[in-house]
Amino acid sequence: MKRVLAILDKTMEGMTFLAGLLLVFIMLAVCLDVILRTFFEIPQMWVTEVTEVLLLYITFLTSAWLLREEGHVRVDIVLNRLGPRTIAFLGIVSSLIGVLVSLVLVVFGATVTWDYYQRGVYTPSVMEFPVYLILLVIPLGSLALFFQFVRRTVRNLGGFLIEISKAEKRT
Repeated sequence: MKRVLAILDKTMEGMTFLAGLLLVFIMLAVCLDVILRTFFEIPQMWVTEVTEVLLLYITFLTSAWLLREEGHVRVDIVLNRLGPRTIAFLGIVSSLIGVLVSLVLVVFGATVTWDYYQRGVYTPSVMEFPVYLILLVIPLGSLALFFQFVRRTVRNLGGFLIEISKAEKRT
């Protein structure tokens, strides 16, 4: 099991590294576009379109890693007023909801991506990307997110059981 978790961690770190490279590419492309458009009147039509696609990629490549690092938004003002057992229970509930949502994204994302691939659909734009290449990151990133939510559910369940055990020992 540790080996599977290590593979998941390495995969998430690789996806996050790739997202960082994509972000650097976006920054350089936008800067180049601004310079060429402003000083040489040579706009780069592809920059906006590629940036839109890469922002989608960055979102789905990093979501599982961000969940592992507990970097998503939390309402601390509420959580600070709750006990450890309640926080662990809410963590289980939110993780189970995350498991279901990410599983839906994997299934429907894969279905739509495959459909667009089979039909050979392209974007009606300057670049004419195959749409399946744009959508491919949704089921892949959601699959990593699914596994991370499962991992988080197990961890929160363990914390919840420990808190119940502590409460029983006190009584």
